[in-house]
Amino acid sequence: MTTAPKTTLDLHADPVELTAALVDIESESRNETAIADAVEHALRTQTTGFEVVRHGDRVLARTDRGLGRRVILAGHLDTVPVADNLPHRRTTDPDEGEVLHGCGTVDMKSGDAVFLHLAATLADPSCDLTLIFYDCEEIAAKYNGLGFIERELPDWLRGDVAILGEPTAGLIEAGCQGTLRVRLTTTGVRAHSARSWMGDNAIHKLGDVLTTLAAYRPRRVDIDGCEYREGLSAVGVGGGVAGNVVPDAAWVDVNFRFAPDRSIEQATDHVREVFATQLADGALGFEVTDAAAGALPGLANPAAAALVDAADGRFRAKYGWTDVSRFSALGIPAVNLGPGDPNLAHRADERVPVAQIGEVTELLRRYLS
Repeated sequence: MTTAPKTTLDLHADPVELTAALVDIESESRNETAIADAVEHALRTQTTGFEVVRHGDRVLARTDRGLGRRVILAGHLDTVPVADNLPHRRTTDPDEGEVLHGCGTVDMKSGDAVFLHLAATLADPSCDLTLIFYDCEEIAAKYNGLGFIERELPDWLRGDVAILGEPTAGLIEAGCQGTLRVRLTTTGVRAHSARSWMGDNAIHKLGDVLTTLAAYRPRRVDIDGCEYREGLSAVGVGGGVAGNVVPDAAWVDVNFRFAPDRSIEQATDHVREVFATQLADGALGFEVTDAAAGALPGLANPAAAALVDAADGRFRAKYGWTDVSRFSALGIPAVNLGPGDPNLAHRADERVPVAQIGEVTELLRRYLS
């Protein structure tokens, strides 16, 4: 028996109400204990046939009915910091209909609510289920709870297909693009700006880098009917000592979002090629500061193809990086599927149309039944 949490969730309730209850449990990254307590207690007391395990602020549950196919449903419990958007509220919009507002409504407590509701209400599933609810997805990868599970409980990440409840507006978003961040640095000679000819301005040397970025033309790649659009962008720049000093150091951070047909190594080589002229004379420093591989869509896999059928063939590429990459690296086809417009994630006016929560619930009920 588990101790009753501060908030009791009703997994048999309408998934919209369940979403609202989850949203009202504040769970900024590294503060997920209360929501993990509520999810664990609900799974232990309101579902049958599930083995439930608590691992830090991660909650895992799975069936073992010998049904020959296993589907993983995974969702993170954390959100970005609250932006004066708790508790939840409901409104009616002339374009969106009934709308649920609040931190995490889109990313991704509505997806979590769908998974929890189905775990409690699926009468006759056609496959075994693994549910994974984890912490710290919204911050640095070293804290990501799914990474801890991969290292410490790898048996829980075995399945035929994985579905992450990331916001997709109810469409399947297949695979994901990789991301690479590189810091390009220049050096010079410091001098008083009144005698600038005695110095060598490091910031000025970034001019060619910015010109190259402005002229860059990214690829578009079609994989399994999904078009991925790459992008190479300056995302940060710095340098300078004082208002009267010619700077002797400067930098620009460049982010490359690359299609999943490239590896991290290939993506790095491509960025080097883009700046080959500046790198050739040794005037530019090059340091990879962050990298994460993409994930191929894998829609040709029978288990993934069946999900596409259940969604009436509605799918598209995922541009942003998500944890589907972790499953893809393990050889498990993975897709993103959840309520909510991803463009509204992390915003102060984050909101999800109520109808989408019901639509995703019924789509997955058809697929899992």
